[in-house]
Amino acid sequence: MATTIGADGLAVQNLANLDVTKLTPLSPEVISRQATINVGTIGHVAHGKSTVVRGLSGVMTIRFKQEKERNITIKLGYANAKIYKCQNPDCPNPGCYASHGSAYPDRYTDEHGEWVVVRHVSFVDCPGHDILMATMLNGAAVMDAAMLLIAANEKCPQPQTSEHLAAVEIMRLRHLIILQNKVELVTEAEAQQQYTDIRNFVKGTVADSAPVVPISAVLRYNLDVVAEYLCTQIPVPVRDFTSSPQMIIIRSFDVNKPGQDAEELMGGVAGGSILKGVLKVGDEIEIRPGVISKDDQGHVICRAIKTRIKSLHAENNELQYAVPGGLIGVGTQMDPTLTRADRLVGQVLGYPGQLPDVYDQIEIKYHLLRRLLGVKHDADATRHGEGYKGPSITKLKNKEILMVNIGSTAAGGQIVGTKTEGSVAKVQLAVPVCANIGDKLALSRRIDKHWRLIGYGPLEAVKQYRVYVTCPAYRDVARSRNTKRKNNRRVRNEFLDVTQPRGSTNFPVPGPPGRIASEDDLVSSYHDKVEAEVLKVLSFQV
Repeated sequence: MATTIGADGLAVQNLANLDVTKLTPLSPEVISRQATINVGTIGHVAHGKSTVVRGLSGVMTIRFKQEKERNITIKLGYANAKIYKCQNPDCPNPGCYASHGSAYPDRYTDEHGEWVVVRHVSFVDCPGHDILMATMLNGAAVMDAAMLLIAANEKCPQPQTSEHLAAVEIMRLRHLIILQNKVELVTEAEAQQQYTDIRNFVKGTVADSAPVVPISAVLRYNLDVVAEYLCTQIPVPVRDFTSSPQMIIIRSFDVNKPGQDAEELMGGVAGGSILKGVLKVGDEIEIRPGVISKDDQGHVICRAIKTRIKSLHAENNELQYAVPGGLIGVGTQMDPTLTRADRLVGQVLGYPGQLPDVYDQIEIKYHLLRRLLGVKHDADATRHGEGYKGPSITKLKNKEILMVNIGSTAAGGQIVGTKTEGSVAKVQLAVPVCANIGDKLALSRRIDKHWRLIGYGPLEAVKQYRVYVTCPAYRDVARSRNTKRKNNRRVRNEFLDVTQPRGSTNFPVPGPPGRIASEDDLVSSYHDKVEAEVLKVLSFQV
């Protein structure tokens, strides 16, 4: 079927003609509006990560007040860019590649010839400061490839250069490009010497064969080479379009303004990357673990959120459906209080009953790094000699507090048991996580008041679980619009503290030991039984 081009120069998406079995990451109706490859920018603080993203996409990822005051990235930044190739055979490399923002038309013509979009890339701009390592690990969870930024006017490697490279190795990233930035600040001899240092630094790592591109992000020097390498060195990932959708949430926010009229209120927005499947406008979805609380006995209870998709966006491009790949925003009908200030970061979105189970105690078959990365040890190097590579990492201890990164979740945890044989640790998490057995995770230890990456491993098994309740949330915003606001009251979603196992007629029922129940373990038609209880808790003082 021929692709229809709209007045904005972008391909038109039509749900009536959607056949997910025929979609690919390079389908015109997909690549026109949505990025299909996630590329992270990693490296030490102030090495030019955000500037490179701005040069390629035209979007400045430093948006928040504190970020602008300090001129550093604090939260994960995101920006999309289309990469074009000139169809004129006389246009030489790398000048035949160019990049523009995601709203740019799929085809355009200039004095060089006709340009056609060949890639649509979503950049995940990670903070480089050492105290923001957890944020960087959250971003690494959705990356397909990475650009490692190294400033030419500083010694290589800097602390977070080493730590970030180790992190992407842990996350199984296999496609990297090294950008030697700020070459305008050094001489040719100094740049050549640092190139040698870079090669020695990455030898034996996942970046051993990665190309090193000298650039000046400020002067836009060699950014066309970067665009070419993004097309030629990073393959298009194989995507699963037919499975039940699953999306990792890495941002969430409330788009409503203070004092906005009730009739204009919008539901909460979740931003992230789809791992598999296709999300469509109008789909009913579930978010796990959802709202987390404790009962009277101190047991953790997770109340999954059910809602409906109202809109899908990739930056300013409106979508009718979204596929695995680049970062998207999912507009919902849930109360925006639930999404405000990144409250849903680390959670998983998908169809009801199709998401992984939720755990609050896990077993990890861990591997510890040999040396501590991400810290300066000049004084120790003076004392121990020039070949000193940093302090070694000690074994995990019982009752030790760690930070565990699973997907985009950063959760504190306490070791409640270890096995020397097989390097297995049992960790009690501070907050439950939604994850699959076998998922890769990273371990960080608090050293000198900072979290430092010390190891990694797969999620092996789970020993302790909690039953949770799911209740629909998509009615709440509609209900609030039709409710007069008195004394600053408005309707907000709330959940029950009871479970309804399949076939049971009496409730509440205490949750049994074992895994946190999936949707199949709960009664399929609970609405009639709990409707009265739901209505009791739907309205309360904000």
